[in-house]
Amino acid sequence: MSKTLVQPIGQKRLTNVAVVRLKKHGNRFEIACYKNKVLSWRSGVEKDLDEVLQSQTVYTNVSKGVLAKSKDLVAAFGTDEQEKICLEILEKGELQVAGKERESQISSQFRDIATIVMQKTINPETHRPYTVSMIERLMHEIHYAVDPHSSSKKQALEVIRELQKQFPIKRSPMRLRLTVPKQNTSSLFEKIKDWNASVVSRDESGSQLSLICELDPSLFRNCDALVRNLQGRSDILAVNVHVDSDTQADHYDDHEDEPSIVHKDPARPVNQLSEKLQKQGISAKNESSQGEAKQNKCSTCNASIGDAKEYREHFKSEWHKHNLRRKTRQLAPLTADECMDDMELGDSKADLKEYSF
Repeated sequence: MSKTLVQPIGQKRLTNVAVVRLKKHGNRFEIACYKNKVLSWRSGVEKDLDEVLQSQTVYTNVSKGVLAKSKDLVAAFGTDEQEKICLEILEKGELQVAGKERESQISSQFRDIATIVMQKTINPETHRPYTVSMIERLMHEIHYAVDPHSSSKKQALEVIRELQKQFPIKRSPMRLRLTVPKQNTSSLFEKIKDWNASVVSRDESGSQLSLICELDPSLFRNCDALVRNLQGRSDILAVNVHVDSDTQADHYDDHEDEPSIVHKDPARPVNQLSEKLQKQGISAKNESSQGEAKQNKCSTCNASIGDAKEYREHFKSEWHKHNLRRKTRQLAPLTADECMDDMELGDSKADLKEYSF
C-alpha cells in the first residue's frame, strides 16, 4: 500500500505587522500597520500615512488575509472609501500586541507606578520614603492589577489609597509659602491648626506676613482658595518633603487632589546652570577650609553645602533636580561638572529625535 508524502504547508508569519482592530456595527475591522508607528501617529510625531499603514486595505482578519466586504463597510462607516475608514480605525481602534510585548509593557508600567508612589509617600513613623522594591512588594500583596489604558500617575493615587487601608503609609507633605496681610492672619492660623499643618518659619515684612508651612497635598486646593479670599497668595516650594530634607518639584497633572495651577518652568540653558553652580561654590576643596562652619550635606547629590541659605538654594538648582531624577531610576549621583555634561548630551539627543533618518 502506497503512502502519500505529507509535507507541512509553508507559512510566513506576520513578524513586522501591528494590527489595529475596531469593532463596529457588529463586525470586526482590522488594518495592517508597521510596528512602533501607530503610537507615533497618535502622538502627532508621524504625519505620513504611508509610513504607518502597510496597505490602505481594510480586513476582517489580517492574519488570514480576509478582506472586509463593501456592504459591511458602508453599513458601519457610511462609506466604502478605504483611506477614510483606515484613518478612523487608526484613531479609534485598539492596537493588538503580542503576549510578551504586553507583559513587558505592564511590568514597566508597574515599576513606574511604584516609583511615583515612592516619591509621593512616606512612612508616618520614620517620615522617610519607602524603597521602590518595598512598594512593589506591597502592591503585589494587595493584588493590584495595572490598567495599560490609564496613566501611571492616576493609578499611583489609587494605589496610595488602597495601601493606606492596610499598611502604615501616608502622603508626603507639601511645602508652601503663604503671604497674607497681617489683619487677616487670625483666620489663617485657625485653618492651619485645623489642618494639622506644621509652620516651618514665619517672617513679617511691612504689612505682609509670610509663612512657610507643610501640609497634606489633599488640602492644597482649600488652602489656596482660603489665601485668595484673604487677599494673599500661595507659592509651592516643594511638592514632596522628606525627613532628610530632600525635596522634589514635579509637574502636576490635572487630576483629583493634585493642584492644577502649578506650571513647570521652561528649561534653562546649560550655560545659566553653569553660572548658578559656580555661585553656589560647592566643591570638595571648600570642605577643608570651612571646617569650623556648619556643613549641610545633601544625600541626593552626595555633596556638602555651605550655610543654610546656600543649602536652600541648592534644592532649587538644576543639579539637584537632575540627581533626583537619577535617584528615582536608582542611578548614582553626578557632580556639578558631570551634571552639565549629561544635560548637554540629553539636549543633543532631544534635538536628534526631531529628525527622522
